Amino acid sequence: MTAGIKTLIVKNFKGVSNISDEYLERQCKILESAITAILKDSEINITLEKLYGIVENVHQAKKNVLYDNLNNLFEHFLLEKLEYLLENDYVLLKLDTIWRSFCRHVQTIKNIFLSLDKSSKNKYNTINVMSMILFKTLVVLNPRVKKKLTEEMFYNIELERKGKTINLEVIQSIIGMFTELQVYDDMFQTEFLKSTETFYIEEGNMLIQSYIISDYLKHVNERILEEQDRAKHYLSKYTGIATLELVYKYLIKEHIVEILDKGFNNIIDNNNLNELFLMYNLLKKVACGVKYLSQYFLNYILKEGTVIVYNPENDKTMIESLLVFKEKLDHIVEVCFKSNDDFFEVIRNAFVKFVNIRKNKPAQLLAKFLDKKMRSKDLTEADLKVLFDKIMVIFRFIQGKDIFEAFYKRDLAKRLLLSKSTSQDAEDSMIAKLKNECGDNFTSKIEGMFNDISISQSINEAFKQHLKSTRLETSVDLCINILTNSFWPNYPNYEVNLPDELVNYQLAFQKFYAYNHSGRKLIWQPNLGHCIVKGNFEAGNKELQVSLFQTLVLLLFDKTAKLSYLEIRELTNLEDTELKKTILSLACGKARVLLKSPKGIDLKDEDLFIVNKEFTDKLFRVKINQVQLKETAEEEKAIESSVMVDRQFQIDAAIVRIMKKKMSVNHNALLAELFNTLDIPVKPHDLKKRIELLIEREYMERDKDNPANYTYIA
Repeated sequence: MTAGIKTLIVKNFKGVSNISDEYLERQCKILESAITAILKDSEINITLEKLYGIVENVHQAKKNVLYDNLNNLFEHFLLEKLEYLLENDYVLLKLDTIWRSFCRHVQTIKNIFLSLDKSSKNKYNTINVMSMILFKTLVVLNPRVKKKLTEEMFYNIELERKGKTINLEVIQSIIGMFTELQVYDDMFQTEFLKSTETFYIEEGNMLIQSYIISDYLKHVNERILEEQDRAKHYLSKYTGIATLELVYKYLIKEHIVEILDKGFNNIIDNNNLNELFLMYNLLKKVACGVKYLSQYFLNYILKEGTVIVYNPENDKTMIESLLVFKEKLDHIVEVCFKSNDDFFEVIRNAFVKFVNIRKNKPAQLLAKFLDKKMRSKDLTEADLKVLFDKIMVIFRFIQGKDIFEAFYKRDLAKRLLLSKSTSQDAEDSMIAKLKNECGDNFTSKIEGMFNDISISQSINEAFKQHLKSTRLETSVDLCINILTNSFWPNYPNYEVNLPDELVNYQLAFQKFYAYNHSGRKLIWQPNLGHCIVKGNFEAGNKELQVSLFQTLVLLLFDKTAKLSYLEIRELTNLEDTELKKTILSLACGKARVLLKSPKGIDLKDEDLFIVNKEFTDKLFRVKINQVQLKETAEEEKAIESSVMVDRQFQIDAAIVRIMKKKMSVNHNALLAELFNTLDIPVKPHDLKKRIELLIEREYMERDKDNPANYTYIA
């Protein structure tokens, strides 16, 4: 109860033991007159101390009379106020005024009747309780007052929700009255929640159709803040919570699909992170909201990722695009979804799915992308370290890691043999990451390749010392790499006609190597060789950085000024496919050191070639593209075919290993164990095919009584 408090000085009045009816009547009239004046805010012509003294004197003998008289005075006063309240339709402000005034006066009256309150503890209600009961029953619960009051209350609250200014102090006071009179639930809460529900049902249905989703989300957030503020000012804790639940239900939950359908892709495409953060914060307030959002996030990633991976036109930029896309998604989860692990898992699952829709291509392109970066002189070691971490993330999504390994080895071989790697530390770092991810077996051959290069350097130094000590002279400075066949990619063997100087050098080295490494056989791979050829042109001397095949062609023109295509082929013994690529790189590329007649890229046996004496370039050392080192479609297919063969061996070995251990196993159990064991992408029909072949080769057999079971044949 809210009321102003008047100070009442209480003197020690002595009660009268015997009170006559006449005296009592006279004292009661004094009290009645004073109480009526207090209730009506009129002046009284007697002090509060004297009124207290009257009550003190008579309450012991006539407390029931005092109590009944006071009850009647309250009742009479409140009935008068009730008539005043019902004079027109607007009761809210008048009732608040009556309530505040009544509470204040009751506080004064309670002080006057303090002795009566103390002596009537067990028999009568306190004056405060009595006054509140009367106010509740006579005024607040009056059907007409109740109807007008609730209608006006809810009308004002709805006006406030629509942005109008209302008298919040009055609303707060009336709701405080409801609480004190213990009618909050019946008079306010139940109807308030019903009206709130209706309001937000209608608003949600209307605004979801008329607002763009970003504006709709902002509006919902504003509604939540408004309702939180409303709850803080005049609602009970329960009502505040229940109100927010209605906002969540009818502005969010009931429209989740519409919110996401109309807004998610647009928001994320435009990189509106603040709006996406707001969407997440709102959807997480309702059951399954985050689950719905994660599904749309998954669909978005799959759609965008598939565009990146599936279209061959995007192959040149695929890996770069994947790295950028992954970084964007991670940033979204960190900033907009508060690093929710469920959304990181969505990213992982989506990438695994779309990255592998083209089987081997992403693995191949990832290896090529890495090769390009390893050759780049624009990246520092720190840049490469950061890049490697990002690449490893994409690598983990790739199921065909053996495809990656095959192309990585092919590209690494070129870097090592052509000395194109910019950093040995970077190479070592990448190998360490691959080993950590896939194990020692995955990198053993790659490490063997580096070991071969290191050993080759030592052998070359020893051979040059041997040449000096034996006084063998050579006109060329040659470096020979000795490669362990099982470590390196498979290369075709070419029988070509080498210049005498190279042949002599080869023979000397072969003899030296055989002496120091008995039992080992050298197979020469001229297609992997590269040379520096000095050329004398009218504009000045140049050094040409070329392949061995290009060298063989160029050296022919030391002895002959003009040669036909047929003559070049016969003199070099190059296969037609390799010769065409070699000739075109020398006569039709950017650095045209040969001139072709007639012009054009079509080659015929009778086409003639001469040295381009007017050749010029701003650089002293000119690199002529070594086109024979770029994989053709056939070479790529050959690499993939080789990997497929290796996979078959792995599957066969795994099947035999399991069968040997278990001796007898059910078909489904065998497939399940194979899927758990193999770290290569396989499908059930691939496994069934290998099982059938092993049955044909009598490694295992079907059970005669139950064909779904297999038995190992020792």
